[in-house]
Amino acid sequence: MGVRLRGPTAISVACFAIFGGLFVPVMSTGFNYKDALTKSLIFLEAQRSGKLPPNHRLSWRGDSALEDGKLANVDLVGGYYDAGDNVKYGLPMAFTVTTLSWAAIFYHRELQVAGELRNVQAAIKWGTDYFLKASSKKNRLYVQ
Repeated sequence: MGVRLRGPTAISVACFAIFGGLFVPVMSTGFNYKDALTKSLIFLEAQRSGKLPPNHRLSWRGDSALEDGKLANVDLVGGYYDAGDNVKYGLPMAFTVTTLSWAAIFYHRELQVAGELRNVQAAIKWGTDYFLKASSKKNRLYVQ
């Protein structure tokens, strides 16, 4: 008969097994996690491609790539650039949107308290709207 672990003990054992015991304790250092969250989302907003919304938080950032897909007679305006290099790679973008979606589910209350829930939802919508455009034709997926 094996040992059955539950709750925090099971999580601790699993983390120990996965990370080989490399735990780094997080101490209260006065670090402003809300500010870090906000800046992370603003960084993502800076990677937006397309016609930016009026409530865009970066005044220096303008619209870009407003003719994406024009040569193929399809609207591929939108989405996120990979790293400020004007390239929209589907897999990294999908990973980012998926991660944001799970965060919005699991940390809904915390994001709401931090005042960032709407920004996270807007970030998810920005990416998914692009994916819908990239797959809007039957049996066709536009990728880069």
